[in-house]
Amino acid sequence: MLTQPTVEKLKSMRLDTLASAWAQQQKDPQFAGLGFDERFGMLVDAEWLGRENKRVDRALKEAKLKLGAACIEDIDYAARRELDKAVLKQLATCRWVHEHLNVVVTGATGTGKTYIACALAQQACRKGYRALYRRATRLSDELVLARADGTHANALKRLAKVDVLVIDDWGLAPLKDQDRRDLYELLDDRYGARSTIMTSQLPPAKWHDYVGDPMVADAVCDRILHNAHRIVLRARRKTTGSICRLHQKV
Repeated sequence: MLTQPTVEKLKSMRLDTLASAWAQQQKDPQFAGLGFDERFGMLVDAEWLGRENKRVDRALKEAKLKLGAACIEDIDYAARRELDKAVLKQLATCRWVHEHLNVVVTGATGTGKTYIACALAQQACRKGYRALYRRATRLSDELVLARADGTHANALKRLAKVDVLVIDDWGLAPLKDQDRRDLYELLDDRYGARSTIMTSQLPPAKWHDYVGDPMVADAVCDRILHNAHRIVLRARRKTTGSICRLHQKV
C-alpha cells in the first residue's frame, strides 16, 4: 500500500494528527487484528482529541490566567479550609457559565482566591468557553488608557463579550469616580449575558462602603452579587499545579 500520498493528502487537509495516528497504526502490529471500523474510530478520536487540545491551548493563551496551571482537580479540600467539595464539583460542570451566573471568592491574603478563580476559568476554557483574567487595578488602568486614546467603547465591548471575566483582587486600591462608572458599565453590560468571577479580600458586606457612591454601589453590588455563587476561603492552601489537558490515545 502506498501510504505516503495518503499522508500528504491528509496533511494538505490539515489532518496532521490523523495522519500521525494512521502512520503509528501502520507500524504497530497490534492494530493488524482490529477491524476497519474500530481502527477508523480510533483515528477519528485521535484527530478530535488533537483539535480539542489545540483549542484549549488557544483559549488558555487568550485567557492570560495568572496561574495557568491551576485546575479543578488540584484544589486542596483540607478540612481547615472549610471548602465545600460539592459546590466546586457543581461549578466544574460550568452550568453557571451557561446560565450567566457569577462567582465571588473572598478571603484573606494567601488563602488561594486567585487559584480558585483561575481553576474555574481554566475549566470553562476546557468546556468550550472563552475566558479572560485581569487584576482589578490593571483593568482600571486599561480602561483609563482606552478612554484617553478613544478606544474606550470598543474596550468595554470586548470585555462584555468574554464568556468568563476574572476580576482579581478587587478592593485593594481606592476607587476614583471614573473607576466606579467603568465598573458599573462593565458589569451592567455583562449582567444576565455573561459570567464574572470576582475575588476580593473584602467581604461582600463591605463592598457597598468601598464603592462609595450609594447609587453606584447599589447597582454594582446588585449586578455582581445578586446571581453569584459565593466561596469563602478561611486558611492558607498548599501549593499545587499540574497542567490539565486532554490525553490522546491512538
